[in-house]
Amino acid sequence: MKTKKDLAVDFINTIRTMEPSALNALIVKEAGEELAQFFLNYSANLISKDPSRVLENTSSLMLMGYLIRTYEEKNTQAAQGAFQSYAFA
Repeated sequence: MKTKKDLAVDFINTIRTMEPSALNALIVKEAGEELAQFFLNYSANLISKDPSRVLENTSSLMLMGYLIRTYEEKNTQAAQGAFQSYAFA
């Protein structure tokens, strides 16, 4: 079984080799234009505040994306559980 780090490395290696148009299509499909624009604006704001911390901010943004995804998954599972218990009641 792969660790979270192994999965992250696999994913990064996959997107690193993608054609830009394919990567853009993936972003639009999975995140949507609105969320993509939000992250672009957020990262531009971070960089403009302290350009010397680009590396730290990039790492923080990647972790933030990961945490948002786990938050989404937990809320989706909780909502599905609520619907299932309602359906069986």
